[in-house]
Amino acid sequence: MHIHILGICGTFMGGIALLAREAGHQVSGSDANVYPPMSTQLAQQGIKLLEGYQPEHLEQTKPDMVVIGNVMSRGNPMVEAVLERGLSYTSGPEWLARHLLQERWVLAVSGTHGKTSTASMLAWVLEYAGLAPGFLIGGIPQNFGVSARFGKAPYFVVEADEYDTAFFDKRSKFVHYRPRTLAINNLEFDHADIFASLEDIERQFHHMIRTVPPNGQIIYNAADANIRDLLAMGCWTPTLGFTDQGGCDANWKATEISADGSEFDVELDGQNQGRLKWALIGRHNVQNALVAISAAFHAGVPVAKSIEALTQFENVKRRLELKAEVHGIRVYDDFAHHPTAITTTLAGLRGRVGAQRIIALLEPRSNTMRMGVHKDELAASLSGADQVVLYQPPGLDWSLEDTVSRLTNAAVYDSIDAIVDSVKQNARQGDHILIMSNGAFGGIHHRLVEALNAG
Repeated sequence: MHIHILGICGTFMGGIALLAREAGHQVSGSDANVYPPMSTQLAQQGIKLLEGYQPEHLEQTKPDMVVIGNVMSRGNPMVEAVLERGLSYTSGPEWLARHLLQERWVLAVSGTHGKTSTASMLAWVLEYAGLAPGFLIGGIPQNFGVSARFGKAPYFVVEADEYDTAFFDKRSKFVHYRPRTLAINNLEFDHADIFASLEDIERQFHHMIRTVPPNGQIIYNAADANIRDLLAMGCWTPTLGFTDQGGCDANWKATEISADGSEFDVELDGQNQGRLKWALIGRHNVQNALVAISAAFHAGVPVAKSIEALTQFENVKRRLELKAEVHGIRVYDDFAHHPTAITTTLAGLRGRVGAQRIIALLEPRSNTMRMGVHKDELAASLSGADQVVLYQPPGLDWSLEDTVSRLTNAAVYDSIDAIVDSVKQNARQGDHILIMSNGAFGGIHHRLVEALNAG
C-alpha cells in the first residue's frame, strides 16, 4: 500500500511515516514547514518529501491511503482535493491504533509536561532489559536515533498527546491508544487554541482513563491536585502514585535528591530500591525517571535493571541539549514553551552551574503562548536566569514589554540578527546560553554559534 502523509514533518506524523515504512508500505508526504531534526530523519530513512500542499502531489504519488495530520484544516488545497476526489483518508492516531496497537501491550505516557523525555526513558529501559519494544515518541531519543520503530510484540511505548486528532476527529489523540499501562505526569491548562478550560482537558483525560483495563495500571503524580480530582471522577484500574516531594503520600518516591537532580534514591512502598546516578539534571527529570521505572516495573522489569539502564540514558534532542561550547561559553537548546517547563529547566541548569551566569533566550511560539494565555506567569518563570532575551515574533497577539518590565535584566527584540548581535557582545567565558523554543527560532542556534566563533 502507498501511504501519503499530510503534515509529515510534525514529530508525531514523522513517526507514523517511519512505522508505516517499517511495516512494508510505500510512504511519501507533504509539508510546508520543513526543518531538522524531523526533515533530516525522514531523508535518512529514504522517505520522499514534497514541499508545500499542492494537489498535484496526489497525482505524482497516487496514494492508496492519505493520513492527515492535525495541523491540516478545511481550506487546505490538498485536504480539499482528497475530499473532492473521494480518496481514502484517516488520522495518524487512528492508523496507529488499527494497524499496530490492537494486539500490543501499550504503555502510554501522558501529561502536560515531560511526555517526550519520559517515554524515551521508558522505551530505553525496556530495550535495555531485552524486551525490544516498539515506540512512537514526539522527539528523537538519542539512544535510538529515530522517533519511532515497530519493535517486537508485545510492548509498545507511545507518547500520549492530549492535542486533538484531526479536523474530522476532535477527540484527543490518546483516546485511540487504549493503554494497559498509563502514566499521567502532571496536568495543567495548555493548548488554549483547542481547549477552553482545564475542565475540557480533564474530560479528555477521563475518556482515556475509561479505556484502561482492570488488569492494567495507572501511574500518577500524587502531588498534583488536578490529577487527584481527575481520578475522583471515576477510575476502574489499580493506581500507584509517585512523588519527589517530602510529606506526600505515594508508592514510588525519590528521596535524598542532589541539588541538581543528578542523584537520588528510589523507594517503593517505603523500601529503598537503589540509587540512580545519571547524566540528566532537574527535578522534572527525577519525576520522569520515577514514571519510567514504575511503568517498566509493571511490565516486569526489576527496579535495579531500570536504574542500571537509566545510567546509560541519553536525553532526547532539544531537551537541555548542549549544542556547542565556544570560548568557554556553552549554548543549549531546549523545547520549553510553557511557564512550568521554563521554570523547571532553568532550575535544573542552575542546580548544575551554581553561580555561573545563565542567559535565557525565549521564542514564545506555541499557540497557547502566542495567545497570551500564560503571559502573567512568564516573568516569574524566567526569574531563574541572570539575563533574559525575548523575541517578539511577527503576529504575536500581545507585547512582551510587560514581561521585560517585571524582570531586572531583560530585553525584547523583533529581529533574530539583533538578538545574535546583543548576546555575542554580552556573553563571556563561563556563561550558559539557554535557547528555548518549540520551533526552529529562525535558526538562531547555528547563527549564534557562528557569531561566537567569529569572535
